[in-house]
Amino acid sequence: MNRTRKKITRPQNPYSTANFFSRWSFWWMNALFRRGLKGPLQDEDLYQHCNDLDSERCTDTFSKLWDEERKRDKPSVLRMIMAAHGKTFIPLGILYSMCESLSKCLQPLFLGGFVGYFVSGQQTISEQDVYLLALGIVLCSAVPVLTFHPFIFYIFQVGTKIRLALSGLIYRKCLRMSRNTNNDGLRGRAINLLSNDLGRFDIALGFLHDIWKGPTESLIIGYLMFQEIGISAVIGVTFMLSFIPLQAWAAKKAAYYRQKTAERTDLRVKLMNEIIQGIQVIKMYAWEKSFAKVIANVRMKEVKAIRGTSFIYAALACTSMISPLSIFLALVSYIYLGDALTAKRVYTVSSYFSMLNDSMVHFWPLSITFIAEACVSAKRCVQFLLDGEQEPMDDKKKKGTKNKHLKNKRNQRKDINSIKRPKENSSDINFLVEPVFTSPASVRRQQNINASNKSVILRNVTATWESGSEVANSQRAMAINDFNITIKDKTLAAVVGSVGAGKSTLLNVLLGEINADSGEVLVNGKISYCSQEAWVFEGTIRDNVVFVEEFNDRRYRRVLRACDLERDLELLPRGDLTVVGERGVSLSGGQKARINLARAIYRKADIYLLDDPLSAVDSQVGRHIFQSCINNFLAGKIRILVTHQLQYLNNVEHLILIAAGSVIAQGNYQELQKSNQFKFLAQTIDESGFDKVVKDELSSLSQMSRSDSERSLEHNHLLHPGEKSVEDLNKESQAVGAVKLDVYLSYFHALENVFVLFLIVALFICARVMLTGVDYFLSRWVIWEENVGTAVTNTSTNFTNYDAQNITESYNSYDGEVATERQKRIVIYSSLLGSTLIVYLVRTFGFFSMCLRISLKLHDRLFRGITSTSMFFFNTTSSGRILNRFSKDIRTVDADLPHTLIDCLSFFIDVTGVLITVAIANYWLLIPAIVIVLCLMVVRYLYVCTSRSVKRLESISRSPVYSLTNQTFQGLTTIRALEAEKVLENEFHGYQNSNTSAWFLFLSSNRAFALWTDVISVIYIGLVTISFLVLPTNFNSGDVGLAILQSTTMIGMCQWGMRQTADLENQMTSVERILEYTEQPPETSSKTIKTLKPEMGWPNEGRIDFLNFNLKYNPDDIYILKDLNFTIEPNEKIGIVGRTGAGKSSIIQSLFRLAHNEGMILIDGVDIEMLDLYDLRSKISIIPQDPVLFSGTLRYNLDPLDERQDEDMWKALEDVELRSYVSTLIGGLDCRIYDGGANFSVGQRQLVCLARAILRKNKILILDEATANVDPETDKLIQRSIRSKFAECTVLTIAHRLHTVMDSDRVLVMDAGKAVELDHPFELLQRSNGFLYQLVDQTGITTATALLKDAEKNYKKKSTSIA
Repeated sequence: MNRTRKKITRPQNPYSTANFFSRWSFWWMNALFRRGLKGPLQDEDLYQHCNDLDSERCTDTFSKLWDEERKRDKPSVLRMIMAAHGKTFIPLGILYSMCESLSKCLQPLFLGGFVGYFVSGQQTISEQDVYLLALGIVLCSAVPVLTFHPFIFYIFQVGTKIRLALSGLIYRKCLRMSRNTNNDGLRGRAINLLSNDLGRFDIALGFLHDIWKGPTESLIIGYLMFQEIGISAVIGVTFMLSFIPLQAWAAKKAAYYRQKTAERTDLRVKLMNEIIQGIQVIKMYAWEKSFAKVIANVRMKEVKAIRGTSFIYAALACTSMISPLSIFLALVSYIYLGDALTAKRVYTVSSYFSMLNDSMVHFWPLSITFIAEACVSAKRCVQFLLDGEQEPMDDKKKKGTKNKHLKNKRNQRKDINSIKRPKENSSDINFLVEPVFTSPASVRRQQNINASNKSVILRNVTATWESGSEVANSQRAMAINDFNITIKDKTLAAVVGSVGAGKSTLLNVLLGEINADSGEVLVNGKISYCSQEAWVFEGTIRDNVVFVEEFNDRRYRRVLRACDLERDLELLPRGDLTVVGERGVSLSGGQKARINLARAIYRKADIYLLDDPLSAVDSQVGRHIFQSCINNFLAGKIRILVTHQLQYLNNVEHLILIAAGSVIAQGNYQELQKSNQFKFLAQTIDESGFDKVVKDELSSLSQMSRSDSERSLEHNHLLHPGEKSVEDLNKESQAVGAVKLDVYLSYFHALENVFVLFLIVALFICARVMLTGVDYFLSRWVIWEENVGTAVTNTSTNFTNYDAQNITESYNSYDGEVATERQKRIVIYSSLLGSTLIVYLVRTFGFFSMCLRISLKLHDRLFRGITSTSMFFFNTTSSGRILNRFSKDIRTVDADLPHTLIDCLSFFIDVTGVLITVAIANYWLLIPAIVIVLCLMVVRYLYVCTSRSVKRLESISRSPVYSLTNQTFQGLTTIRALEAEKVLENEFHGYQNSNTSAWFLFLSSNRAFALWTDVISVIYIGLVTISFLVLPTNFNSGDVGLAILQSTTMIGMCQWGMRQTADLENQMTSVERILEYTEQPPETSSKTIKTLKPEMGWPNEGRIDFLNFNLKYNPDDIYILKDLNFTIEPNEKIGIVGRTGAGKSSIIQSLFRLAHNEGMILIDGVDIEMLDLYDLRSKISIIPQDPVLFSGTLRYNLDPLDERQDEDMWKALEDVELRSYVSTLIGGLDCRIYDGGANFSVGQRQLVCLARAILRKNKILILDEATANVDPETDKLIQRSIRSKFAECTVLTIAHRLHTVMDSDRVLVMDAGKAVELDHPFELLQRSNGFLYQLVDQTGITTATALLKDAEKNYKKKSTSIA
């Protein structure tokens, strides 16, 4: 699709050639880490994606599995995942889990024996044994480290494959989505699935094995603890496991909240997408506040659902307190049962409880929660994939000739009901239609592109937009009923009818976009299609025209000439290699329409379906297109033209008149014109004679032999030798270097409450101090118990072997003083634990509440930032980039950032606490601790320099995926009609692969960092353990146990904490990206230092003065409007005409201050630059060129500010001829409007926009091609309504139909951005060398004469009224 764009060549991924050691140690990443030290990485620095992570390859694998799943009663994504990858990751997971669990269970035994060595007077553990025990402690830490990272790296690769495969299936689904079903909100759902839901599988897979590993470890550890302290272990373990039902309930609620969050995020993203698409209309209507309220309400509901999930996570985070409580219960019960504490028992049991806490209290509920969330996402994927679509991919038609992939796959339609074929003329049908391979007899649409006799036949065809049971209870205004039409080869057929009659529906039936409910549709030939709403995607003009066809330079040049695009391209900076923004924002309406038409006629086809292509262009260009393009270039083809331009009907061979979904007449134009029944056809004017210039042009077009020209120079490269590929001038910016401190400060500043922030931090410190105090108090208590036991032992002469049993027996001789002291210590210990638990709960829930508030504020600022910035931002920024912020980045701030932030905050405070504890036990250990911390910081620096850039590139590389998905929905009918699905799917896979190459390197750098921090932490544990053996100092067993226990805790804490600090910086790039858009310059003019509040009732006259006025769309661009000086008098009706691209619509931009104004525009003597934008825009009514409706109700679309009564709305609808139609809809004013007004025709949408303007009752009204898409009869009625309703208003009318402005008080003629003429049209037509005269003259003699008569009639009428 974008074949002129610059392609990035990436080096081969060294992972594919790396040996086992290099892969295990991530040594293959060293070149990238070295490159990261030199500066920020660029796209070219990233490696290619790995073959087994190829998007198309993964999608094809899942596509086959999905085809099998669809045959089941309840298809399941989870079953597909198991079928594709379960055979590998389940055995590997079991092997790793067994290895880890064994290490976990053995380490406390080694630790207990090691600590027992330091009990004074013991003689059972030799020096040789203690060194072996020390080795065991270190090995039990090292083995899980060396196995975990390769395993989890593999798991994340599997998660990436699943995400790629499901993304591909979702995009394929988007390409096949049926227009017969209600697809309201589908775009938002698709983008939310791609950005948020599919990422759930990565983390769920990582936690999958904890589901069974937790209960297994709890049984083993419980048994080992029972061996150590007997029934007391059961008490502690029972207390710990008693929380499992609560955690299971929490997991269930988390899944519920996840579902709610996803649904509300769908809605928010959908609304944001609509706002982005219609932002210009929203700005011109001054509706920002109204939409801000809508988004704020949806966001508040979304945050409520997120709050539920956050509080569940907060509760799970507090479960780390369960371990100290369990230890307390076990040890206290052990004492009360008459047993004595020893360091060996305390630290062995503490280690076991710590491990059990990790397994069952922390990871097990997390695994349930993440897997439950993944199941929710899996269900959402299945729901999306099962929604109504065109037809299965494997239901493609077989052809006798070379078949293109996916070609005409939509042309077979299955229906439940059997079809009754008409008996009459069946032999004729068989003659016309060559044999085709079709599905069952119920297929109602058949297409044979190889038919020798090209034709289009409809027999008794009835079709509606809704399918099945929806039809009975829904609107049928756009349906076609009992159509019988035959169009033969080389015929120019025109379809004419009023707004909403079913003209576009007919074309959609021929395309196969709408299923026929009954009858037969026979299409013999290849189809090309030009849509009514011009679809222009983000890319060069050449890309847009050639699209997916082979490039033929001669045909391409002829197409440009036929569509009158040559002059426009000459004015553009890079000609046809100029990049146009998404939706063609940098083009005029006429230019977009002609590019859209050029794409359709560039495609070689037999049947051309043209849906009102002439409405958006002026009469001269329209006449040129009709003669040069439709009559000449497409001569010899079947052309079906939907049009409201009746002046072109003279040359039509087959005219079809439609009203209310039925064919009321068809046949030869001349015969229908004579009929009194169709008087409106008398308005058509014979334009068969055209001037010599056009004749010469046509002859030059046809000089070249078509077969010769179209066989030459066909290739897939759109660039000529010497032409450079196009770089994206509006490339998404990438921040450089570390995330600035300002980003962190801005994040916390969004809380808008410094006291709460300091309070939360203070609670974190307090909780850590208290937890450390609990551990320290326990170690002192153990030492005291051992000292008491030793004292008793020294007084006894009945035994010589010092062991735990002797200590227990000696307790019988304790006096009351010792028992009182013990009781006192129990009370202190329990008090410390209780107060710590309270502080812990408050700090955790307070922290998550704080983060949610920040997230809410950031989203509000982001919304305000983009809605208050200028249109230049939207013209140069793709919707994918904006939606990326509102979906993925906001989700990161909502869900991921709080978890990472709490981990980092806890890490810094906890590490400080650990170092203090270790220093108390053995201050010499501070030296290796400092060395280790320095090593970790160096490794972190190496990692962050690279991962930060990679993460930014990964975020940026997601935007094109969302943009392409968005553009696909916008041009879906065109894409399918031109058989571009495969090309777009390949482009989607290309974008996915670009993202994967960045994502894979991000994962790799993350794992490399985690592995090496773990290795450093294991070295530190080794140093701590050995230090107690080699240093000459005598150590208490309590201090030894405390130091080693804290050090083993530190292994997880340091690697996790360091990784989380690095991840925090990576996730803060999302905040950075959000802040980038919150800080966009507002569109308020720089000279508006203090806005002027207009008087009540301003403007009361409607006088407009342009004084030395110039306009640019960007301060650095060339002037679009130049030196305008004219005055529009109060209540004057001004027509604005000019060639397409002359600057007519730019005048509207200037009045609404949508661009960069220079000079002055005065409205009733007030400089509009001095006014607040709301005050200005709310006082001007506009009916825009592109009619925009928003999903919701019709009432909301007419009056989103809720200022008007129902009677006013019904009256406005009556004025625009829509009342009778709306009254038939369910709900009336409250009838549902789908995304973009998809259930209204384009003409009906324009009428709704006109009704809006009537409701606003402003003094100034602007009509920008307001009636371009309505039939002449409706146009007349609307013009009459405007003249009556806005008689006391100033009206500016931009029109391509010159007869629309001939009754204006004056006509302003624009040419190349200058006002070249301004006077009454009759006066201007007296100037034989004038611009208006030339425009009228180019319409043809008959039309020019009629226009002159209209102008003269109006002139005399005005003169009479003045006299």
